[in-house]
Amino acid sequence: MSAARHKPCGDISLPVEAPLRIDQVASLNWDACTDVLIAGFGAAGSAAALSAREQGLEVTLVDRFDLGGASARSGGVVYAGGGTRQQQKIGVEDSPEAMFNYLRQEVGDAVSAETLRRFCDDSRGLIEWLESLGVGFDAHANPPKTSYPKDGTFLYYSGNEAVSGYREHAQPAPRGHRTVDSGLSGHRLYAVLRAAVLKAGVSLRAPSAAHRLIVDAAERVVGLEVLELAPGSAPERAFRRWTRWAETIHNFAPAAADWFRRKAAEIERQHARTVRVQARRGVVLATGGFVFNREMLAQYSPRFLASMRLGTAGCDGSGIRLGLSAGGVAERMHKVSAWRFINPPSVWPQGVVVDQQGQRFCNEASYGARLGVAMCEAHQGRAWLILDKAQRRRAWREALTGGLWIFQSGPAILLMLFARRAPSITALAAKLGMPQQALQATIDDYNRAAQQGQGDALGKDGVALGPIRQPSFAAINISADNPAFPLPAITLGGLKVNEASGVVVNAQGQDIKGLYAVGRSAVGIASNGYVSGLSLADCLWSGRRAGQDLGRL
Repeated sequence: MSAARHKPCGDISLPVEAPLRIDQVASLNWDACTDVLIAGFGAAGSAAALSAREQGLEVTLVDRFDLGGASARSGGVVYAGGGTRQQQKIGVEDSPEAMFNYLRQEVGDAVSAETLRRFCDDSRGLIEWLESLGVGFDAHANPPKTSYPKDGTFLYYSGNEAVSGYREHAQPAPRGHRTVDSGLSGHRLYAVLRAAVLKAGVSLRAPSAAHRLIVDAAERVVGLEVLELAPGSAPERAFRRWTRWAETIHNFAPAAADWFRRKAAEIERQHARTVRVQARRGVVLATGGFVFNREMLAQYSPRFLASMRLGTAGCDGSGIRLGLSAGGVAERMHKVSAWRFINPPSVWPQGVVVDQQGQRFCNEASYGARLGVAMCEAHQGRAWLILDKAQRRRAWREALTGGLWIFQSGPAILLMLFARRAPSITALAAKLGMPQQALQATIDDYNRAAQQGQGDALGKDGVALGPIRQPSFAAINISADNPAFPLPAITLGGLKVNEASGVVVNAQGQDIKGLYAVGRSAVGIASNGYVSGLSLADCLWSGRRAGQDLGRL
């Protein structure tokens, strides 16, 4: 039966076709058969696979790149609380209720209160499940507030828990549980998940790109058509080589990385064969978000096109597009997390962030995504951090001798070297092309609040509320398009699902039988506001939810 081809999305995104509709399962010649078929082998897909195997189901995973997705490239931070062993180790008092009261402020109405409560109630058990697989977590005294902690610190304040406006609703507690390893430890977390999946007897087909759903006469999803390179073949080896090179250089040479990816995609077009896999229980879409699909990003979230794509080429929206092709509904597609961290250096949040009109728009001590999203959504992606001489002196000392990560100290040093400087605030405004009186009024208002010491209009207080008085003054360009300070971003929207099961729903709110979506392919806990570790926790939790529901069918 013929199917209408969806328009390809970008140079490296494979097209998705409308579902192949069949009268009955027996009427099609299948190349393989399994109970559960999962598209995407990242954290969400791994959790779904392991959960389904715990239910005694046969599971097959297909993955286009077989690199672990965005989870393998992350910091390995899982947002968890409610009294985890790590929290207890250092005497942190936390409860599911306190965790819920804080997260409700971040999550908003992305999911129901009942779903968020289940997530919080399950949080401690999620960490224990990961530990049972061999993932290591730890804690040390005095958890810091930072964009990413130094080696040796594996529990920290990864969100806005202690920020004014949040702490009044819930007792602050550190909930960023970082996997024990050096550097960005997402690779370690994913390595444990991958080993556990393969040890559990899950079948892996890769490189295999999800291409078209297969639906029977009862509108039930019964399988998936994938485009697959023959294992061990010369094209498969070349595809993996181009892909590996692309991921290696992406962060510092994205244009060259895209060229490598186009070479890999050309191999797929020339050599991939069509394979049809039957899924007796269901198909799980776990292919991530769509930040690597520039056409989709331009359609849904154009204000973030200047951001740096965080993740892998597999984050091309293929799972979302497959769900839409079967009648699913996408929501919150405009939601993006873009991180503009200005801590460390730890003194930078004492400065003032202004837009091109010289106006403040965000509490500088807030989590970096608050600043990055506000900057892109309402201020054309333009912003400057104003510091005085004393603040810059302390920042230089920390950047040079404070033992920061190179991805923290390097940009800080570069930005301070090329900062605009002037002997007065009005002269600085003139250099920036800002209204001079507006910037002077902004700094004057801020300094008055700092002198009073009772917090300012944006909720900034405590040590972060430091005056800007000592000349010379400097403006650091923290705009989204500054190549010296990339703005990493991921997409948060996805397919709407039944929150009790993870089953994709249609426009009428009815389940599309046999079709699930998890992680960033679905609307979930992290689909409104993001703090570090929340997406990874949601991927794991939603994956386990889908696997458990499949076991009940």
